[in-house]
Amino acid sequence: MLKRLQLFKKNTEKDIELFDLIKKEEQRQEEEIELIASENFTSENVKKCLGSCLTNKYSEGYPDKRYYGGNKYIDQIEKLCISRCLSAFDLNKEKWGVNVQSYSGSIANMSVYLAFLKPGDIISGLNLPDGGHLTHGFGLLNKSISHTSRIFKSVPYGLNNENLIDYDQVKKICEEYSPKILICGYSAYSRDIDYSLFRKYADSCGAILMCDMSHYSGFVATGMMNSPFEYCDIITTTTHKTLRGPRAALIFYKKEYENAINSSVFQGIQGGPNNNKIAGIATQMKEIKTKEYKRYISNVNLNAKLMCKKLSIKYKFNILTGNTDNHIILIDLKNKNISGAEMEFICDKVGITLNKNAVKGDVSPFNPSGIRIGTSAITTKNYSNDDILQVCFYLDICCKLCQKIKNDTSCINLKEFKKNAQEDYNTELTEIKYEITSYLKNRKKFSLKRELSSLLRF
Repeated sequence: MLKRLQLFKKNTEKDIELFDLIKKEEQRQEEEIELIASENFTSENVKKCLGSCLTNKYSEGYPDKRYYGGNKYIDQIEKLCISRCLSAFDLNKEKWGVNVQSYSGSIANMSVYLAFLKPGDIISGLNLPDGGHLTHGFGLLNKSISHTSRIFKSVPYGLNNENLIDYDQVKKICEEYSPKILICGYSAYSRDIDYSLFRKYADSCGAILMCDMSHYSGFVATGMMNSPFEYCDIITTTTHKTLRGPRAALIFYKKEYENAINSSVFQGIQGGPNNNKIAGIATQMKEIKTKEYKRYISNVNLNAKLMCKKLSIKYKFNILTGNTDNHIILIDLKNKNISGAEMEFICDKVGITLNKNAVKGDVSPFNPSGIRIGTSAITTKNYSNDDILQVCFYLDICCKLCQKIKNDTSCINLKEFKKNAQEDYNTELTEIKYEITSYLKNRKKFSLKRELSSLLRF
């Protein structure tokens, strides 16, 4: 072990440029407020698996059916991972199976489509500007964006006037287009799903019902949100969001679809699995069965609800649907007269990471009116109620600075906004970043009542 550590030290000394960047990224994660809903901080056990000798082994195929030798321990690890995944969601192994080899959520979703569809077949999922995902068939009027809309015909459904899933539209699409796969689940939506209605509409046209629960699977595992397993045929999820595992994905399937799914993943779309990630999933799935994890997921939602309340009541942000059932908060910034891209840029400059996001009515997700916030990562970092309220204060300060930049300058587009912000407001950006960095280093010592006078002029 000592020799290996010495070798690693020598390698880091030889590649100072790269390891300096890694160190800077580690520092950034420690010194910034992480509000991106797709991100989280995984455990030391998961990181140990990712950096283990398992990354060295090639193991095309499945347990006991590999194309290479030397996989006796790899087989045991994958079997253990499968068993723990089924246990985490309380699934009967006689009725359900799970493929643990997908490299990512996008690969998992494409594997499902290619298992059952031919080019040109119809799929229907929540439209990206309304909260769906690129891989649910997103495309513009005369242009395919995702390969799913290039290969298959996509007929998306959207939201109603209350910014909730338009189940009547889902029904109409099933009646008129008879999609082969009906997709439920989302990437940017803050409410629970009525899976019984999706099942009813899928049955009406003979569609396979697929759920992508990548964002909220931690809530499903702990029973805090409706479970898709009672109604859906296929369920996909990433493992790095609310599940807090490595960056990988799972495909759960009813047993009758086992051969179709497994052959679509390998050899259909990918080769040898990442065994280090499979081990990372296995150790994280063990944690999911603990009381501590259930308490964590409960706190994720409590923190999100507190943010919704504070941002809407005190700071007059327009929270879509008024609240959240999970970790996601969607904010429409039109009433603030700023764009999601402008807010994202200013927040990034001062040490708050979040993402611009389309809201209902936006023409394009690339220049949207909203932002998306998630509370999984800050809950992992044990933010208190006072911390959450302080974060809301910082978001309001960033919003006011955005408004000031737009009011004081003539910004025709985002490029000009960024240029003016960096040239004319660098002092303000530096002050806010310093305050946030100082707060994060000493947040238990700070008083929430401490008003940052240097910021209030915005």
